[in-house]
Amino acid sequence: MKETENDVTVVGVYVDDLILTGSSATLIDKFKHEMKKVFEMSDLGLLSYYLGIEVKQNSESITLCQSSYASKILEKAGMSDCNSCRIPMDPRCKLSKHDEEPPVDATTYRSIIGSLRYLVNTRPDLAYSVGVVSRYMESPTTSHMNAVKQILRYVKGTLDLGIVYKKNQECEALIGYSDSDLGGDTDDRKSTTGILFFLGESPITWVSQKQRIVALSSCEAEYIAATGGTCQGIWLTKIIASLRGNNQVKPILKIDNKSAISLANNPVHHERSKHIDTRFHFIRDAVKNGDVKIDYTRTEVQLADILTKPLGRQRFLELRDKIGVKQV
Repeated sequence: MKETENDVTVVGVYVDDLILTGSSATLIDKFKHEMKKVFEMSDLGLLSYYLGIEVKQNSESITLCQSSYASKILEKAGMSDCNSCRIPMDPRCKLSKHDEEPPVDATTYRSIIGSLRYLVNTRPDLAYSVGVVSRYMESPTTSHMNAVKQILRYVKGTLDLGIVYKKNQECEALIGYSDSDLGGDTDDRKSTTGILFFLGESPITWVSQKQRIVALSSCEAEYIAATGGTCQGIWLTKIIASLRGNNQVKPILKIDNKSAISLANNPVHHERSKHIDTRFHFIRDAVKNGDVKIDYTRTEVQLADILTKPLGRQRFLELRDKIGVKQV
């Protein structure tokens, strides 16, 4: 990224593929001209495809999807003609590393998982289920592969889903959601953090990740998730500030656990929280310094819920729509 007094130019590079954007058409043309002096390059015009991601642009919106890439995953897995299903993971699904089921080919399993993980770049609705099956790549069994096949059947029925970023949305607020289950992993009883941030009406970053320590209560699990959300929000604030040339956007993090909010807002020593690792108290300083604002949200409108556990069909489809995954 290069900044001048009034303009900014951003270049994304992967090996020999470049994406170029900026606030000044003159500076963009100048960059192209200077690069062509040094390298043999082809200008492919307005971005339409990049590393498996399809981009549709018009005067009102930008759409991101991976329909072709998803179809290739199904073909690689031998499931191009499979029956589709409505959800990627059954709410009753309980996977374990020690299920004593017959083993499956680990190389094939890892290859499919790797492809699905890349698909999550435009499909936050897949983040949780793909994250769960990723935990069993060392010694996958039949039950793990069956869970992967359900994800693939869901992908089969949702090839046309993606994310739309519309012009003229109100983008003055950076709204985030953080959530956690409690002890959802059947092997080590660690919880899963879900983090989701919006700028305007569409998601710009999402995380579904198993926590590194065992939480002793839902308050602690939510507090750990909120600390991760705070770090993510501050990072996004800095990126947006560098792109916009100002620092006006401050993250608002929505949490559905009042005890975790009290713990973040009140730096007084608590007997019940004295065992929590120091690094998770980063959120207290961030709240005190005004780097992030913590708000309470009801559980039924906690959008990060879709990133922490397998949901029933009605709840899953409701949240999928609310987090901005649409037909494109």
